[in-house]
Amino acid sequence: MKNEYQKHALVTGATSGIGYELAKLLAKDNYSLVLVARNRENLEETARELQELSQNIHTHIIDIDLFEPGAAQRVYNKTQELGVRIDVLVNNAGQGEWGLFSNTDLEREIAIVQLNVVASMTLTKLYLKEMLERNSGKILQLASSVSKTPAPYLSVYAATKAFVLSLVEALQKEIENSDVTITALQPGATDTDFFHKAKAENTVTYKEASMYTPEEVAKAGFEGLMKGEATVVPGFMNKTQGILNSLMSDDAVADSMEKQMQPSKKTEGKSESKHEPSQRERQKINSTIGSVHGDYERVI
Repeated sequence: MKNEYQKHALVTGATSGIGYELAKLLAKDNYSLVLVARNRENLEETARELQELSQNIHTHIIDIDLFEPGAAQRVYNKTQELGVRIDVLVNNAGQGEWGLFSNTDLEREIAIVQLNVVASMTLTKLYLKEMLERNSGKILQLASSVSKTPAPYLSVYAATKAFVLSLVEALQKEIENSDVTITALQPGATDTDFFHKAKAENTVTYKEASMYTPEEVAKAGFEGLMKGEATVVPGFMNKTQGILNSLMSDDAVADSMEKQMQPSKKTEGKSESKHEPSQRERQKINSTIGSVHGDYERVI
């Protein structure tokens, strides 16, 4: 009896946050996994956990630092050595640096551009070519709610995510006559270690604003990926904020973002998980948006 083909997904930043939750969902959907991250011990632990979710999959780990030039090419070369065909690519790994651009560390931000832009673009180019040759495959790119908005105090991070979204939108047009799909996931503030790594734990957003869980974001992203959707914005409030931003001037949006990313006056603690509004609250929000702009896309 001929063995059934085993689907494979490659996930970067697979040991924590949104990447880890996406890997779990892929495992439950019987995708064997290529897990990419820097820490081998964490990768081995993650691989064991994912194997327990499904006995029908196998896992490969690649411990590599995508901050390093050439690392993405080495990831691709490794999958070639393994003889693994990547059916789903999840470009999840990304970091930011909080602070005034004139004061932040240049080398750190060059490394962030390498990770968020160069590594992501390289992996996309290498695996997309293979997918187009066989006319099948899916790619999920982690963009952001700041992909289309100026973000004072997170200027380089926002710029990298603008690049990601712009690339996705261009590629979607280039491949529209194929069966390959590329989906941009645009989460807002999410309760991961992003704020710690970006040194942004003292900001208004981290200490006072509500955040979505990585499980919620991953679920929305996974569903959109499987459906081949162009863009996924997780959560009603994120969708609403995106619409409101589109009605405001760039300067007004920048003012709003600046207030969110400034140091908080709150002395301790952090924000709670995002509260999703009730149906009545949603109706009020839609009514408010409609009164400002009659021709808008409903978010429910």
